[in-house]
Amino acid sequence: MAIQDAPRSTELTGLAMAPAKAATPKPARRLPVQKDWPSWAIIAVQVLILVGIIAGWEAAARAGMVDAFFWSQPSAIWKTLIIFFTEGDAWVDIGFTFRSTILGFIFGTTAGSLIGLSFWWSRNYAAVAQPYIICFESMPKLALAPLIILVFGLGLTSKVVIAFALTVVVSTLTTFAGVKALDPDGEKLFYSLGASRWQVFRKLVMPSCVPWIISVLRVNIGLALTGAIVGEFISSQHGLGRTIFYAGSTYEISLVWVAVFVLSTLAVIMYAVVSWLENVLRKGTRQ
Repeated sequence: MAIQDAPRSTELTGLAMAPAKAATPKPARRLPVQKDWPSWAIIAVQVLILVGIIAGWEAAARAGMVDAFFWSQPSAIWKTLIIFFTEGDAWVDIGFTFRSTILGFIFGTTAGSLIGLSFWWSRNYAAVAQPYIICFESMPKLALAPLIILVFGLGLTSKVVIAFALTVVVSTLTTFAGVKALDPDGEKLFYSLGASRWQVFRKLVMPSCVPWIISVLRVNIGLALTGAIVGEFISSQHGLGRTIFYAGSTYEISLVWVAVFVLSTLAVIMYAVVSWLENVLRKGTRQ
């Protein structure tokens, strides 16, 4: 009987080992790795796309598929661009729009950040002021542009005030959010070590809110440019917005496109400078 039971025990052992072999885990799948293109390749593709759009636009306009009267065409826009910079007031208009944008951006961001930081000093003051700030934020400030121009005139000041109005509230609310996000235990630690309130504000509150202030810079440069252009649309002596409004009212579509392209280039340059400044400030806060 022992000899007969031996094969049976061998079969049972094989059956017991079978599930163990079937349960062997499969090798883990590797995550797909995406290879980044070099910078020159990305720039080359971007240039090719731009050239393709311009070439297609020109061909469509010459073939009559696009109405050149309403949409113009790249060849006519190029001629107008040369005239705009050689015979027109291109640099005066660019300088006017640039100054109003930068001044509104600087004043609005600085004032808004200071107001937001001031809320740390008194919760009662913050509770009283917060509804008014939110109300001003929800108000369509561009609707006040005609009134601002009537009060401050047609010059640079009115455009700076409009840009300031668009940026100050955003900076205030963002900085106030940073103030509310402060760690209360950190404040208690400072006070327990004998720090004065001014020292807590200077050593803890301001450094903690710097990343919040930095995060709003890119938004504010776009808002400041929008405010300056809207002010020039309504009434102005100079500026790219005035050029666009004048060209549109006289159906000089090529000049409209020229002013739009110059304005876009100016916006990209200012955005790049602000991005560089943001990176510099972030590195400074980490050190």
